[in-house]
Amino acid sequence: MVNWKEEVLARREDLLEDLKELLRIPSILDESTIEEGAPFGQEVKRALDWMLATGERDGFKTKNVDGYAGHLEYGQGEELLGILCHLDVVPAGGDHWTYGPFNPTLVDGKLYARGAIDDKGPTMAAYYALKIVKELGLPLSKRIRLIAGGDEESDWRCVNHYFKHEEMPTLGFAPDADFPIINAEKGLYDGLLMQGKPAQASDTGYHLVRFEGGERPNMVPGHAQALLRVVELGTLETDFHTYLEEQGLSGTVKQETEGLVLDVNGVAAHAMEPDNGKNAALHLARFLNTLHLDYNGRRYIQLVTHMFRDSRGVAIGVAASDETGDLTINGGVFRYAEEQGTASINIRYPYSADFTERLQIIKEAAAGYGFELQTRTHMTPHHVDPDHELIQTLSAVYERHTNQPADLIAIGGGTYARSLTAGVAFGPVFPGGPEVAHQVDEYVNFEELLLAVAIYAEAIYELAK
Repeated sequence: MVNWKEEVLARREDLLEDLKELLRIPSILDESTIEEGAPFGQEVKRALDWMLATGERDGFKTKNVDGYAGHLEYGQGEELLGILCHLDVVPAGGDHWTYGPFNPTLVDGKLYARGAIDDKGPTMAAYYALKIVKELGLPLSKRIRLIAGGDEESDWRCVNHYFKHEEMPTLGFAPDADFPIINAEKGLYDGLLMQGKPAQASDTGYHLVRFEGGERPNMVPGHAQALLRVVELGTLETDFHTYLEEQGLSGTVKQETEGLVLDVNGVAAHAMEPDNGKNAALHLARFLNTLHLDYNGRRYIQLVTHMFRDSRGVAIGVAASDETGDLTINGGVFRYAEEQGTASINIRYPYSADFTERLQIIKEAAAGYGFELQTRTHMTPHHVDPDHELIQTLSAVYERHTNQPADLIAIGGGTYARSLTAGVAFGPVFPGGPEVAHQVDEYVNFEELLLAVAIYAEAIYELAK
């Protein structure tokens, strides 16, 4: 009988060094460096190339699918077990990192780096699990593919392209969320609110020249900035600092050539739970909403403060909840300039919610401020029956390693598991663990990651034997 934990510990240092090497690659979507074979930019390409080269080093069959995604394959058989991971990461989210976002550092059992928990740490855990199964030469009846994509944090163009050209696994899991087993995921909607034709400029004491906040729709903005052209400063600076103090935020006011620049520092977080962060753009908009702004600037700020007033959609009348959780709304990217603006809207809705009706309500609410809603992506909810063999097998493995019940859970995040007909999210965060994905000083508990490797290794064997 295989002692999975001992097999993992024998490879501990190799895993750590390989993971650090992958974490050093700043694989953020960069449209300025896109070219053939690098649809998401050079750094994402570098991460995919590294992953495939590592697989070749260890004797796996590898394939690069046009730079969108790639896979490493082992085993024989008609059926295919898929392990879906991603190599892209969200932007670093500011310069307040203790050790640097791409300088992986192990301190007190925590490995700090962007992507440590989302999703490079879990990807390497799954890779080493597959590596263990291969090196032990265990008999299998299925092929196993570790599929690595490069656009999970944006538009999922990676897996969409991959599955147009490659076969769909019979079943599989994504190591990109929480243990025990996530068999239900909310619907995911990404839209863009677009301001219509600007009205005639109006005289005012405060003219909004520019408003910027956020980098990705699926992140709570950790920083926002506005540029005002001011006729009379009055008590604005004092009022701004008072507001920040009341909200427990930091920020600055600077007089520059173009006008008065207001900065707000919030707390970045994953959009699946906006309340884990402090939306810097929303807080800045709330302050600006107390000023007498020009007409176009005022309409933009009013739209922002109304649409994102609360994270559950109560204010605009679209709240919903069931066993998969609450409907959530996040404003992630805000841009206003030359009297026109846009705002991204990221909605995660429960399995039972009528989203068609709610989408119409949102469109009507936006229209009241002169905005149109443009749909960017929409993924319907995902659910796998608790009696499915995939869940039964993973449950047994998890319980053997942890002596804890393998309760089924639902999430607001979207994982690659929903790309599969029969797919679930499976770890690596253990119950009670903090949610640090997309945050400054993101980290993975390395000893827990080693336990995840053991769980994944046995799960791969049991599903493919």
